[in-house]
Amino acid sequence: MLKTALKPRWIAGLVFALLLSGVFVLLSQWQLSRSAQHEPPVPSSIEEVKPLVEVLKPGQFFPGSVSDQMVSATGSYDPGKQVLVEGRLYNNQKGFWIVSAFAVDAAPTLKGVGASPQTWIPVARGWVAEASQAGPPPSGTITLTGRLIPSEAPVPNVDAGLGRASAVSAAELINKWEVSSYPGFVAATSEIAGGSPISLGDNVKALNIPPQPPAEQVNWLNLFYAVEWVVFAGFSIFIWWRLVKDDYRRDLEDDEFEDDDVEDEPVDPGASTEPTSPQPEQKVQQ
Repeated sequence: MLKTALKPRWIAGLVFALLLSGVFVLLSQWQLSRSAQHEPPVPSSIEEVKPLVEVLKPGQFFPGSVSDQMVSATGSYDPGKQVLVEGRLYNNQKGFWIVSAFAVDAAPTLKGVGASPQTWIPVARGWVAEASQAGPPPSGTITLTGRLIPSEAPVPNVDAGLGRASAVSAAELINKWEVSSYPGFVAATSEIAGGSPISLGDNVKALNIPPQPPAEQVNWLNLFYAVEWVVFAGFSIFIWWRLVKDDYRRDLEDDEFEDDDVEDEPVDPGASTEPTSPQPEQKVQQ
């Protein structure tokens, strides 16, 4: 079969099949790149600072449309309601987030048994390398600005210890602080008291968390097309191999037919099979 495949026409056919397969593979890669698409950006700019009390309501589900929204709020911290969340990175170094409870002025309060007269929100104020470097939150009335982030999920079956939390989870912090809270937290970018910005100190690093990239969505139709083009690429090589195989079989059939013709050639029964001896020359008399 190799001899058949090395015929000039089948070598040319193989080159054509390989080129066609390459085109199909490129089309498959193009469809694959289009199968993962980012969600369209939210029409309103999340970098525009909006009042927290207008963006999010306590006791309700956290809508995805307000995730990463820059917000502002006025209120005060409670120095007795502060935890450290370990395992947080800053410049590839592990440390702690300082998370303090912030009582939001003019925030709607939750009604029901056990509801507190104020509504609070956890605020991630900064990062420290060592737990001992975390100081108390500033006192007095504070105007806070930061990025609104959905509540994290608590780590199951983990006791972070006194003054610690496994995550910035509103559900976990509500139980620790025994207060009513918003269903999210704020990563602070600035704190102002009396018209002057509050310094975090030498050991506390500002978080400056950027907005998260848009979530990717899988376009299953484009993914199906990507697989389909790969199948076409393999099918083009298969068609070439099949044509070569059919040509090889035809060559074998032609050889067998020629052999049968030679074997079946008729023989004259009257013809002698013995060799004839030469006849003596006769003299011609004058």
